[in-house]
Amino acid sequence: MNTECSFSLTRRHRASRRLRAAGLVCAVAAMGGLVTGCGSEDDGASRKTSGSTPTTSAAAVAAAPSKTADGDSASPSPGDRFTDDQAERKALVPQVKVPYDKALKAATDAVPGSKPVSIELQGAANGTPWWDADVAKADGGKFTVRVDAVSGKADKPRAETDEDTDDKRQLAGLLDKAQVTPEQAAAVATGRTKGTVSSVELDDTDQGVTIWSVDVISPKDWTKTSYDIDAANKKVLQEEVDRD
Repeated sequence: MNTECSFSLTRRHRASRRLRAAGLVCAVAAMGGLVTGCGSEDDGASRKTSGSTPTTSAAAVAAAPSKTADGDSASPSPGDRFTDDQAERKALVPQVKVPYDKALKAATDAVPGSKPVSIELQGAANGTPWWDADVAKADGGKFTVRVDAVSGKADKPRAETDEDTDDKRQLAGLLDKAQVTPEQAAAVATGRTKGTVSSVELDDTDQGVTIWSVDVISPKDWTKTSYDIDAANKKVLQEEVDRD
């Protein structure tokens, strides 16, 4: 088990996730003098389900020019401010050399016969990035694979030990229903918001619709936009902008 002080750039915007452990704890204390804590997940977030306009929250930390892993420059004016979460994203995302799709392929290659379930960008207090990927076999048996976000090297897969029969059956059912690939869902999201994909996750809604949840971080202001995309037809069911 990894014992490094770490944080997640993509805290899930839904109250609960059936396929992952509930809650991700931000334990970063400082990063280059920019990060001092963890913002509230709900503060500053605005949702769009049918054309509503996002609102902007107050910011806390001064910004500086930088460049993302995909070459996009972010050059805010001297008066711009960043929240703690934005500062974390700004510090970590530009260091990523291996994008989510290549990391996800490395994870599925590490578990022959598996399909992707989720992938999420993580970072340590010293700024070292990695991907946490979950993959599963046809019976719903899940494995976690850590992939270095700089080298692309995958660690040895770890089998999920707390899955019961119902968990496996549910996951296998979601995989069967997902006609859209995670790459296709991410393409829909980045078609709306230009930036770096930091998380993709297979899930279902309260209405039982199988979805891919995709997070995209914009290099312009380091905000995160989360999309729920129908895994059957690529329709965007929800869009939420987190300006924390």
